[in-house]
Amino acid sequence: MRNHTAITMFMLLGLTNDPQLEILAFIFLLITYLLSVVGNLTIISLILVDSHLQTAVYFFLQNFSFLEISFTTACVPTYLYIISSGDKTITIKACYSQIFFAVLFGATEFFLLAVMSYDRYVAICRPLHYMSIMNSRVCRNLILCCWVSGLSIVLPPFTLSLHLEFCDSVIDDFVCDAPVVLKNSCSDTRFIEQLVVFCAILTIIMTLVCVALSYIYISRMILRLPSAQQRKKAFSTCSSHMIVVSISYGSCIFMYVKPTSKDEVALNKRVSLLTTSVAPLLNPFIYTLRNKQVKQSFHNTLKRLVFLSKKY
Repeated sequence: MRNHTAITMFMLLGLTNDPQLEILAFIFLLITYLLSVVGNLTIISLILVDSHLQTAVYFFLQNFSFLEISFTTACVPTYLYIISSGDKTITIKACYSQIFFAVLFGATEFFLLAVMSYDRYVAICRPLHYMSIMNSRVCRNLILCCWVSGLSIVLPPFTLSLHLEFCDSVIDDFVCDAPVVLKNSCSDTRFIEQLVVFCAILTIIMTLVCVALSYIYISRMILRLPSAQQRKKAFSTCSSHMIVVSISYGSCIFMYVKPTSKDEVALNKRVSLLTTSVAPLLNPFIYTLRNKQVKQSFHNTLKRLVFLSKKY
């Protein structure tokens, strides 16, 4: 028999205990959150209204932007509220909800990155058959597979953890993170922890293999092109995706690097900050700044809006 009080709330310690640094963190997170939402919503809107962007690659980009908005919204606003209110507590239900949606959107995003790498493979290695292979029905089915795969990853460990009892209420982070929450439990969580690691590694390995195979074939095709200009053009079509893949996989790999216990918490906070606020902000700019069609669509849309404003 254990003598402990039933815990119904967690306390998020946040990024820092310094009130002045906390204000800076609030301003930084608020700005990055708003910019990431506006940037990704802009991409979604441009693809919806511009008929020139109604192709598979932009359909996937639109869904990727939606996932970025969803992921950062699942994590950042809660901490912004905690800083503004001064109340660092969060209910267990709210913490569980944050974990569920963050993992769902994050896992789905990895599967979508694998699908986008396959799209680049078809575009470069089989350009004459691109429209027939990546038709609208195939694209919708691929997006559905990404979501089903994301749910399949999150549901087993999440379902098993619903009936855990907790002895500790302190979470030394600014978001609810599954490993930290499991450490606070009085129950035997060894199987759930192993399942969480297995699902995470399975997701990373499966999607990374798909991405790697796609780019191996893409590289072989690019190297066969006769002129340097053709090789440069072919490489530029997938360079944005490669940068986003590097950021996404790099941050996750750091999560599984085991530093000394003294540095582990600080490192996890930095990686969490990168994945939840910085990456969703950078990704839309990475895609748009290197994409002539998206930039042209943005300029054309601005011109139409200016014309309409002058007219009325």
